[in-house]
Amino acid sequence: MTDRPSAEPGTTGFRVLDPEAWAIAEGRHGDPFSVLGPKDGQLAVWAPGAVSLMLKQGRGKPAPLTEHPDCPQFFEGPVDPAKPYTLVGTNADGVSWEFVDPYRFGPVLGELDEYLIGEGGHRRLWEALGAHLMTIDKVAGTHFAVWAPNAQRVSVVGNFNTWNGSIHPMRRRGATGVWEIFLPGVDEGETYKYEIRNGNGVILPLKADPVGIGSEHPPATGSVVRRPGLGRAWKDKAWMDKRAGKNSVDAPISVYEVHLGSWKKTDDGSRMLSYEELSTDLVDYVKDMGFTHIELMPISEFPFDGSWGYQPVGMFAPTIRHGTPQEFAVFVEAAHQAGLGVLFDWVPGHFPSDEHGLGWFDGTPLYEHADPREGFHLDWNTLIYNYGRSEVGNYLKANALYWLDEYHLDGLRVDAVASMLYRDYSREDGQWIPNKDGGRENYEAIDFLRETNVLAYGEYPGVMTVAEESTAFGGVTCPVDHGGLGFGFKWNMGWMNDTLEYIQKAPIHRKYHHHEMTFSMVYAWSENFILPISHDEVVHGKGSMLSKMPGDAWEKFGNLRAYYGFMWTHPGKKLLFMGQEFAQGREWQYAESLDWHQLELPEHRGIQNLVRDLNRIYCENPALHLNDCRPEGFEWIESNDSEASIFVFLRKGGRKDPMIVVAINMTPVERNGYRIGLPAAGHWDEILCTDAETYGGGNRGNGAGLETEAVRWHDRDQSALIDIPPLSAVVFRQA
Repeated sequence: MTDRPSAEPGTTGFRVLDPEAWAIAEGRHGDPFSVLGPKDGQLAVWAPGAVSLMLKQGRGKPAPLTEHPDCPQFFEGPVDPAKPYTLVGTNADGVSWEFVDPYRFGPVLGELDEYLIGEGGHRRLWEALGAHLMTIDKVAGTHFAVWAPNAQRVSVVGNFNTWNGSIHPMRRRGATGVWEIFLPGVDEGETYKYEIRNGNGVILPLKADPVGIGSEHPPATGSVVRRPGLGRAWKDKAWMDKRAGKNSVDAPISVYEVHLGSWKKTDDGSRMLSYEELSTDLVDYVKDMGFTHIELMPISEFPFDGSWGYQPVGMFAPTIRHGTPQEFAVFVEAAHQAGLGVLFDWVPGHFPSDEHGLGWFDGTPLYEHADPREGFHLDWNTLIYNYGRSEVGNYLKANALYWLDEYHLDGLRVDAVASMLYRDYSREDGQWIPNKDGGRENYEAIDFLRETNVLAYGEYPGVMTVAEESTAFGGVTCPVDHGGLGFGFKWNMGWMNDTLEYIQKAPIHRKYHHHEMTFSMVYAWSENFILPISHDEVVHGKGSMLSKMPGDAWEKFGNLRAYYGFMWTHPGKKLLFMGQEFAQGREWQYAESLDWHQLELPEHRGIQNLVRDLNRIYCENPALHLNDCRPEGFEWIESNDSEASIFVFLRKGGRKDPMIVVAINMTPVERNGYRIGLPAAGHWDEILCTDAETYGGGNRGNGAGLETEAVRWHDRDQSALIDIPPLSAVVFRQA
């Protein structure tokens, strides 16, 4: 439509002049609260579909409002601004509906909210922006607020207004760029989006709420009004009181990484499990297996299943694939009551370019960089956050705090940190912009990560943050006040790459690659490391852990048992992706359940038994976990026997803790009478042998343990002859 000619002031008896009425009707008006609602005793209402409109106020008889002579469905009439009122519209078919005028309500956000949002320091942003159920003046409804500073007009749309952007344009809050409105009658479960008119007057594709806590089931993309866990009566105090100790560098930490959508399907295979079902099935299983933490692959809402959650759109919304936000909270609580921590894969490194998402949110590159050399990920076809913009940094930092606060999560594993740290990540010359000093480091992202870690540990003592970082960037787990990034732990990608490279080689060739198993000890204490065998190692044609192993079927299982024995006794916390604890034969498929039927086979059941026992001895023996991140907890006894492919090392805990000696044979040749030096005289118990029959092995080893002799060996005064079965690890504990 085009603008109508303006009536002369005072000639119609209407307060609202023709151009403003038409600007409202056509959804062009950027300041609707200056026009609509009660003003100076006169009420103006835009009521699409109504041929008549009645005002109900007090106990008096409903009074008709007058339709604007030049703008159909725009009504005016006298009103007492001191009294509440409702409106009754009637359409051409004689159907009537009653509603409360949202333009009778004042602003909801306070000056402090405005100030904190404007300066980028609103730590509880989710309580200001998004959709919030509330009651104002005894009227129930939902308050909506969204940041869109460069928009001409923003409206909330949904079934409640027939997705008509002209009906509920929002109030702009000064220079902050925030728009808000309280909509009476909008209840929990309503689907909504934002209709945004950009600076050039163009209506953008409808946008989901950046701070919405609920979403529609994909492939639908709307946000949903949900009631968050605000004020929830949590029943996990016992866990919360002790979790700082459970998350510390001194604690045994063994993480079970899970993709909720494919861990297990219902019995008939028709659907993935709900949060409530996972509260028993998954939690009970992880506890039985002896893991200490569950790590969830991203569950903030994402549109495409094939992204596994690593391209999220609803950063504040637990995915509806498994249930509501309240049901997700029940899952976390169940894990805590079982003594398990819950970590969450957090993705602040990039976001998808789906039209309903954050990209060009208000018609400008608001959340992302304008220049694709800074704002576009070539590898993933995604957009990169502009960390240097205070509001964007605030959005992400508040999101981290939200998950720790509202859902009592115990930590964040931050995805793709390397891609954030370097401006030239996966880029050729000319495809990136240097920093102000001409270098490749992304100063803004580094500051953002540091600030996030300071906030997370400061606001929620006892949590952990974990970096998935694949470069040699220094000080990832060093405190921020000492120049580091401030993470609690870092994935040891070097250990993973080197040891997998070694274990996939035929045993006859391993002697030429012996250093790949020992090199990790050169840098083992440079960071607080977690040893990860994650989902990334069992997808995209890489095969499963079992299929990586060389040899015949027996050798494959033997190799895997020996490798797990090495992993669980090597310094560093542990992480294993689901399915690898029972040696699933095929690589992971995100759309299918794990192959639980393989546990009917003794070899697979044996691997499961082994992982359960490895977790047990890891947790029970301080020598295997207390000094995971300190050099005083480890000594090589034999690191140079490449010809026999044997590794022997010592693990130590506190001064009074029994020491542990580990011997590993990475060939299919049994090594009987192999002499090793020992740090103390006396009896040593064999507490685990990966060749045990219960694990699928040949039941060889040193069942009675060993007694030391006063024979100097390996630069130690005491030694003993031991038997190391083929492709096996044996673990001895000082008696």
